[in-house]
Amino acid sequence: MLIDRADFADLDLLAAHRQASWERQRDYVFRHSPLHRRAWGGTQPPARLEALAELPLVDKEMLRASQRDQQPFGDYLAAPETKVARIHRTSGTTGTAMNLALSAQDAHETALVGARAQAAGGLGPWHRVVHCLNYKLWMGGYSDHTTLEATGAAVVPFGVGDTQLLVQTIRELKITAISCTPSYPAVLERVIAEHFPGLAPRDLGLRLGLFGGEAGLDNLELRERLEATWGFKPRNANYGVSDVFCNFAGQSEVDNDLHFMALDVLHPELIQPDTGAVLPWREGSQGELVLTHVSRECQPLVRFRTGDIVLLTGTGRARCGRTAPRFRVVGRGDDMVVVRGINAFPAQVAAVINREPALSGEYRIVLEGPGPYDHLPVEAELAGGTAGTAGLAEGVAQAIKRDLGLTARVRLMPFGALPRTEGKTRRVIRKDKK
Repeated sequence: MLIDRADFADLDLLAAHRQASWERQRDYVFRHSPLHRRAWGGTQPPARLEALAELPLVDKEMLRASQRDQQPFGDYLAAPETKVARIHRTSGTTGTAMNLALSAQDAHETALVGARAQAAGGLGPWHRVVHCLNYKLWMGGYSDHTTLEATGAAVVPFGVGDTQLLVQTIRELKITAISCTPSYPAVLERVIAEHFPGLAPRDLGLRLGLFGGEAGLDNLELRERLEATWGFKPRNANYGVSDVFCNFAGQSEVDNDLHFMALDVLHPELIQPDTGAVLPWREGSQGELVLTHVSRECQPLVRFRTGDIVLLTGTGRARCGRTAPRFRVVGRGDDMVVVRGINAFPAQVAAVINREPALSGEYRIVLEGPGPYDHLPVEAELAGGTAGTAGLAEGVAQAIKRDLGLTARVRLMPFGALPRTEGKTRRVIRKDKK
């Protein structure tokens, strides 16, 4: 059950609401989710949220196994199949694609929670927003569309592909905002340069860029580059975990960090990734984000490991007036690269790459074999029109060493050599994997 304007609500009120919701939810999950009953050894879960650490963690592989054995939704589908109102599928970026089932209530809560994140970034009835994520099964397409609509904005459902038509559509409909992945503007820039001579990206008149689906928007240099090129305000407006909630965190107009917008329907924890030990929920804590639905009908999850490593940056009232806790995504556990015992994430490398004006901002980390690794192999693309490159690769490697403590080997690539994608861009390429 949602609380109106929960992102501004008193934290004690929210905690009491979550507790009451959990007391109902735990009975529902215990009765209707065989996966959780197995995990809990047939024992009723604790009544108090503070005691959740007594329960085992649930991870993605458990969900995959459940769906392999009980197709198509797994035996954690807690509602009758007749209650399923919408079906999505994950992109499968980190493994086998998963089937996601939503009831009408699940879909309603998804739209309103996501709208909090989009509205915090500045979207509202005064905008026409073009939505450029894949509508084909992926939750980021249609479900994110509903979050945009729930802000009151007029939504243009464009999807992916036919980028020349997109440029024309933005101009003809006087669109003021775009929703897409942070790597997609680079695709648009190339198409504009090739097919619209004399037109600059900022000439399109976009005032707001709403991004999600990829890491990197915590990087201030990337935001500055986008704003300088496009003239819009870039917002990290769409952070979610598809198995849990499509979008439950976003950046506000005055705060750079993500705001956790779902404290009325999600209970968060931080754990030590290696041991599973619970970490204190306080400013400065860093660990893997673990989430529990306290309101979900179709596929409720309890103590689900997201795989995302986050840093909690604030738990008091933010400058924007929200009480929603703030955090940064350090990286995904499965994207982490260990170099001589030091953990590295693509977003950290991106921060170095985006500070160098002679680079386009496109990069990738290409790993040979399973490791361990004694250096970080980085391919970095030159910016268009870059003249001299003497010493550039070494300078970038030195910056990575200085900022991250990692030995890197940097290979410079010509402008346009690295792929631009309309969907999620893979930054870590493991050649031992298909």
